[in-house]
Amino acid sequence: MTKNYVKFLQIPLIFVFLLVLPSGIHAQCAGDDAQKVICDIYNPVYKSISLFSLLGGTPTPGGTWTDDDNSKGLNTATGELNGQLIRSGGVYHYTYTVANAAGCIDDKATVTITIGAYAGVPAPFATVCSSKKTFNLFTAFNSTVMGPHSNGTWTDSAGRAVGASIPITGLEGSFQFTYTVPAVIACSPVAPTSTVTVTIFRAPQAGEGQELVLCGTTGLAGYTDLDLQTVLTKEESGGEWRGVGLTSLQDNTVNLQEVFDTNGPGTYNYTYTVLAYPSNTICPDETSVISIVLEKQLDFTGAKLIVESDICEDKIITAVYSAKITQGLQVIPDGEYEITFAVSGPNGGVETIKANFVNGEVTFPVKSSYFRQVGIFRMTVTNIISTISRKACANIVTDLFYDLKINPLPRLDDAILTPNPTCQNKEAAVDLSNAEQLADGPYTIIYNLSGGNKATGQTANIIVTGGTANFKIPAGLNIKSGVSKITIIRITNMTTGCTNGVNLQGDLIINPLPAAITIKVLANDKCFNEPVPVAVSGLGNLTAATLSYMLSDSNSSTLQTVVLNVVNGNADFFIPVNLLANTGTTVISASNLMNNTTLCDVSLNNVSDGFFVNPIPSAPTVNNLQTFCKVDGATITNLTPRGSQYKWYVSQTAATPLADTYVLKTENLYVRETSSANCTSAPTAVSIVVNDTPAPVLNSGGADFCGLKNPTISDLSKATNVSSTVTWYDAKENGNLLKSTTLLVHNAVYYGYDLSTITDCISDNYLEVAVSLKDCDASEFDFFIPDGFSPNGDNVNDTFRIPDIEFLYPDYSLEIFNRYGNVMFKGNINKPNWDGRNSESAGFGDGIAANGVYFYIINFNKDNKPPKQGRLYLNR
Repeated sequence: MTKNYVKFLQIPLIFVFLLVLPSGIHAQCAGDDAQKVICDIYNPVYKSISLFSLLGGTPTPGGTWTDDDNSKGLNTATGELNGQLIRSGGVYHYTYTVANAAGCIDDKATVTITIGAYAGVPAPFATVCSSKKTFNLFTAFNSTVMGPHSNGTWTDSAGRAVGASIPITGLEGSFQFTYTVPAVIACSPVAPTSTVTVTIFRAPQAGEGQELVLCGTTGLAGYTDLDLQTVLTKEESGGEWRGVGLTSLQDNTVNLQEVFDTNGPGTYNYTYTVLAYPSNTICPDETSVISIVLEKQLDFTGAKLIVESDICEDKIITAVYSAKITQGLQVIPDGEYEITFAVSGPNGGVETIKANFVNGEVTFPVKSSYFRQVGIFRMTVTNIISTISRKACANIVTDLFYDLKINPLPRLDDAILTPNPTCQNKEAAVDLSNAEQLADGPYTIIYNLSGGNKATGQTANIIVTGGTANFKIPAGLNIKSGVSKITIIRITNMTTGCTNGVNLQGDLIINPLPAAITIKVLANDKCFNEPVPVAVSGLGNLTAATLSYMLSDSNSSTLQTVVLNVVNGNADFFIPVNLLANTGTTVISASNLMNNTTLCDVSLNNVSDGFFVNPIPSAPTVNNLQTFCKVDGATITNLTPRGSQYKWYVSQTAATPLADTYVLKTENLYVRETSSANCTSAPTAVSIVVNDTPAPVLNSGGADFCGLKNPTISDLSKATNVSSTVTWYDAKENGNLLKSTTLLVHNAVYYGYDLSTITDCISDNYLEVAVSLKDCDASEFDFFIPDGFSPNGDNVNDTFRIPDIEFLYPDYSLEIFNRYGNVMFKGNINKPNWDGRNSESAGFGDGIAANGVYFYIINFNKDNKPPKQGRLYLNR
């Protein structure tokens, strides 16, 4: 025990004197006021004080008690006072009241209780572990007796005021604290005190563990080797570790990825325990806990959102909505979730609600205030998270939306109904346009017919695209020609189910059918592979029509159509070649005629005609290679085969045959045969080869010869490049063929042709050669100048002529003079002979030269040979 505690036990007991003094001698129903002073309130007898027994006089039982000072110790029903429940010394008043008591002077009486101050009894010892952080000094009192009054104050050993709850963190050892309560003078003028000793033992320091909240699905890449020691603070070393994934009490690293992969999501507690010192029996072993929360990312990929339900605009006021989410590939655990979603539109917004997933589905209400007008409202779920989740994972919520439709009623305001004219007993096409208030899609309409034809409650399905649609009036409703009025009375959107009453009208014109009694067809015979002309008559007043027909017999076909341009009731067309695959008799049968103006048609019966498709002759069999010489000028008439039935063409597709006078050349020609039916065969190709031998080529100087050598045609041939095959003629046309021995004539022109030994063709072109016989070498020949002549007309030596001078000196000139120096004659190659007459000088009578001697001068004009002078004798 501490000294203070011993001192307290040494305080003598204070006797309590009970003094009851009556306040007056009056008969009072509540009794007389009373007083009582209690200085040993710790005495157990004061747990129950009968206030009624303390009243003076003769109080009437059955009254009521009130705790005037709210002392907390009075049982107002019984009047019993527990003095030890009053937590401070002082004076307290309690009033007893007897209500409605007859003959009572006073119905109230007061008992005054004075309670002395009480500082309590310290406990034998007060020990605490520093881990408690604080210590309530009132717990250091002996709990087996009444605790001290609560209106006192605490001071430490240094006299400093402290609170009843003292901090003890970091403290170790024994500390004294004194508790003093205010004195109650009625019991003692001295304020009672009690001193307690508190012994603080140091606690083991396991530190403060942190909590980790991680996403096990995506956030553990950096936690595969987590040092748990880093998650503690203020801990002592040497403690023991326990938890999932640890291999020993000293193992403080854990692979959270492995823990998650093995055990799944959850809260994993890892404890770190530091053992108390062996001498410390007050402090327990201390354990700190690290809580690691591993959560699984929820993947709502593939999840479906449906909002119930689309409505028509006339149901907006009464509609209620609910949304349903169905899990995707990943199973979503049952439980409560927060679902955040956004709604588009003028009244849209963002909202988070709580709802329970059960078996992969969650259903929750959606406020109708979001949807207050026609339109498409997209509800997009942006987040779904469990309410028990720590929100470590960002759950995958993508493309989870639903478009709720508030569909408009279908309206045909300003729409136009345009029936297309039709024919009797034919269905009618009706166009709906300008229906801008109709969304694209399928609709059902109900309509009535009036006018020429009548019907009610007819239905039709339409597809609206861009405000337009069409439907058919069945043929059975268009029996009569004329005008029928169509009235649409209701329209229903087949996609939304929205329906609305309408009134839209249009006039349908029903045209009569064309007459068919007078129709006839006439087809002409034709050759195979040629279109067959057909004449159609009896078309009446039609201007344009379409005829349907089929072929049968040798040629058959499916139904064919042809547009007719009708003039005065008649028209023509051709049956195309592709329908006429066979020769022989073919029948054309017309089956239908349509008026192209009204598009009304009528079936035709027994309107047919037969025609014959003539065969095509076989392609001619010919010599496919025909050769000619160009010089012959061959024409079409030289080709085989011959005959009027054969025609020749420059190509396979040419339509015009070649004239008989066409001159052949090397090329491909095509021959066709025409039958008696004027049918032309396929062409046969013939290769035409027109050979031409090149004209001979004259060698350089080949036209020059020496006349003294008597050159012949053979010598001229040798002067060409084809000496062995060349032939010569004396004229370009109709000339004479010259023998090889024919002597050449000076300045004569010869025409040479070559003959090919391969093609046996003479050249078409020729070599034209003008021969010169002047190419003589004077040194090779003797040159003789006569010395006289006798121009007497006996045809013997009648002229003076220098033999061969025209060959040896072709450019010579000759002058003859008389003895007087008069020129008698001038000669050259063109005037070689002097006949004895004076042809140059006047005054000689008849010009006959007299007998005698004359002189000559010859200018050779070649090779610089000097002129020669001489004399000659003229003797008649």
